[in-house]
Amino acid sequence: MSDSHGEDILLPSTLSGKRICVVGYGSQGRAQALNLRDSGVDVVVGLRAGSAGVAEARADDVATQPIGEAVAGADVIALLAPDSAHEEIVRDVVNPRAKRGAALVFAHGYSITFGGVAPREDLQRLLVAPKAIGPELRRLYVEGSGAAALIAAEPGDIELARAYAVALGCGRAVILASSFREETETDLFGEQAVLCGGMPALVLASFETLVEAGYSPEAAWFECLFEVRLIAEMMIQHGVAGMVERISDTAKFGAMEAGEALVGEPTKAKLRELLQEIQSGRFAERYERERSGGSVRTRAWLQTLREARIQAAHEALAKTMGLPAAAAAAAEPSSGESATSGES
Repeated sequence: MSDSHGEDILLPSTLSGKRICVVGYGSQGRAQALNLRDSGVDVVVGLRAGSAGVAEARADDVATQPIGEAVAGADVIALLAPDSAHEEIVRDVVNPRAKRGAALVFAHGYSITFGGVAPREDLQRLLVAPKAIGPELRRLYVEGSGAAALIAAEPGDIELARAYAVALGCGRAVILASSFREETETDLFGEQAVLCGGMPALVLASFETLVEAGYSPEAAWFECLFEVRLIAEMMIQHGVAGMVERISDTAKFGAMEAGEALVGEPTKAKLRELLQEIQSGRFAERYERERSGGSVRTRAWLQTLREARIQAAHEALAKTMGLPAAAAAAAEPSSGESATSGES
């Protein structure tokens, strides 16, 4: 163990003597490899030749091997490369090289539920899905706490999945039994309806409404974006009712009337439609067409966000207020890159 972060974690005997191979060293791969290592697990990172992750892992004092070699020597294989690479890695590396009965761990159920990934029949299929992005998973671990996690074994040893989650620090929070399908469908729905679709769209539309009415971009930014964090933190700490109990009387009354007006039956019908699109696989089909076509629409949409007035207001105010600068987006292998070249 390289430091004291994992000293309070008592690893279940299920992990005793087992080697874990982490495939990929992006946001989630790095966090999980470091947490596993600091919990006393025998971990190696499997990477393709020429990957920038090799130098980064070595700088972190994490052992690395070519992906095929790492997979062949592992009892547990954590597939933490981008979902778009899973089918190729499983087909070309895991199925030919993995030990009989080895466990294949997924951090998200998408590639099993919708992505066409077909592990060998003897391989365990485990889900260990931390409810945190990689840097947050690592930060919580280092601070002595942890992220919640959903686990499943379809088929496989659920206690091995639980032990893996404990080694990530998730036992310091909560570990809940789930399924690949439940994790995938609720995750996609939450992203679309609230976290990455609904909330940013509402922020943008509300900001533009104020600015078009003649209010300053600065005032609009504070009201429509900056204070989102305050309300979100209050809801997480106290629940929705607890948040409402703590806001002003005018805010309570306005929230009641506006909430009913904005999220009435038409919006609820649209939410049900979003969920049905996910459950049926139609969303996955549209996503695959977009991805295979070079993500043209997605990239064009992102460019409109970069050029939006709220982004300019954000950058100016963040600089003035001394808010932490955003790190550059972590680059993962694109869907067209080989994840296995030279290493299988």
